[in-house]
Amino acid sequence: MKKILGILGGMGPLATADLFKKVVLMTKADRDQDHIYVLVDSNPTIPDRTAYLLTRKSESPLKHLIDSAKKLELMKANCIIMPCNTAHYFYDDIVKEINTPFLNMIEETAKKVSRKHGHIKNVGLLALEGTCKLGLYEKIFTNYGIKIIIPDNRHQAYITSLVNHVKKARFNIDISGIYETIDNLKDKNAEIFILGCTELPIAFQVFNIKEKTVDPTAVLAESAIRFMGKKIKPHSF
Repeated sequence: MKKILGILGGMGPLATADLFKKVVLMTKADRDQDHIYVLVDSNPTIPDRTAYLLTRKSESPLKHLIDSAKKLELMKANCIIMPCNTAHYFYDDIVKEINTPFLNMIEETAKKVSRKHGHIKNVGLLALEGTCKLGLYEKIFTNYGIKIIIPDNRHQAYITSLVNHVKKARFNIDISGIYETIDNLKDKNAEIFILGCTELPIAFQVFNIKEKTVDPTAVLAESAIRFMGKKIKPHSF
């Protein structure tokens, strides 16, 4: 019986599609039947994670995240992955409610950085405000001896604006603020950059931004493929 991979998505839909695409492109397969059986629950009505975590005044997304995870479990998913960095704030609460293995994208990224870039000790985090302020990456990367450097408020606004434009599929914009943000983090000793919002790998590809980056979406796809017992095809992202 084939193993089934479940994607808990919709946060946002384009990022979910990007993860699915990477799973397909990165799986070593010679025919359709060699690919992974994938179930995608893309629910864009899940309440905004950042808005809730920063203010606690809007609806919590937790119930919706658990519901999606349980749906995938009922559909016999053998493993669940979630292409949303900020939603990983709720990772432990979701895991308590299901029995299906659930790969943690941030943990997998920390392992990859430690394994592939072991000499690096200072990492710049490009992510939404909630992910940065709540220390989602810092809490895990500290265990690997890696320091996370986050943008100041002014530069954070550039990242948030870029993510929002990607969510709207609007790419005719000025991205000079992103280059300024990267340079500012380099001045703070950042040696490599984590694209810590799942819309950012899409943006960096569209705008052809050439920097030393780690794409957690690609890392998660790679980990999921291995978990499902498949081999990785060489890739450029």
